[in-house]
Amino acid sequence: MSRVTVRIPVTRYRDGAFHRRPDTVAGEEPLEIRIGGEPFTTTMRTPGADIELVHGLLHAEGVITGPQDVRSARYCSGVGPDGLNTYNVIEVGLADSAAAGQVRPRHRVTTSACGVCGAESIEAITRAGRYVPGDVVLTPSTVQALPDRLRAQQRAFRTTGGVHAAALADADGLVELVREDVGRHNAMDKVIGAALLAGRLPLADRVLVTSSRASFELVQKAVLAGVGMLVAVSAPSSLAVQLARASGLTLVGFTSASGFNVYSEPGRIVGSTDPDGSGTPPELDR
Repeated sequence: MSRVTVRIPVTRYRDGAFHRRPDTVAGEEPLEIRIGGEPFTTTMRTPGADIELVHGLLHAEGVITGPQDVRSARYCSGVGPDGLNTYNVIEVGLADSAAAGQVRPRHRVTTSACGVCGAESIEAITRAGRYVPGDVVLTPSTVQALPDRLRAQQRAFRTTGGVHAAALADADGLVELVREDVGRHNAMDKVIGAALLAGRLPLADRVLVTSSRASFELVQKAVLAGVGMLVAVSAPSSLAVQLARASGLTLVGFTSASGFNVYSEPGRIVGSTDPDGSGTPPELDR
């Protein structure tokens, strides 16, 4: 059953020391939308109000103009393991009044395999094996300094207060490439695209920094770029943590001058290796 929040253990850095503590992250799972039995799109979301989400998305895409254009919208049963309902697939039946010409399959996160779920999305990404995450190592003070160093170069944000930013930094915390955009995904795409055009992928000796939360898509982009660490100023989602752990990426969230949380692979931060003596990263508390 999908969950709005997920409880997980994290490594927290405060007052010059690392500690283990529980934390609550927002749930994030893919929702596949099918129209007339055919895949239309998959969107990452926090479970809840899914029927409303589907209507809003179809309205934005020009498929419907009102509720009269949707004949039915329901979860597909029997799509998960052992025939269980994953609550991650919704089948939509359109009325004759809908704009059927607008129903063209959009880019989807996963293939059309039956029963889309977080585990399948992660498996598809890790199976691709394009790059192995780099082994860049940072000190805690360097990690803490990254958000302010990013903010110092956010020119559009200073003017508008309404754009996200992503940056590429080295092990010393030197921010060398910054891009801004109203979409956090677009900002990161611009940074990785610039590196790609310069022939720099994989980015094994670099860190990606984002001014936003760390969603599944941002972790996915970081993994596919071959970086070893993604530093976010806000929270990660549950699926982002799962992917980071499965792929070996160091995911850092709630980063500020006062500290940060490490959600996966803490060994890339000096002094944080296995602070609780467990020897292995804990699984998500599902």
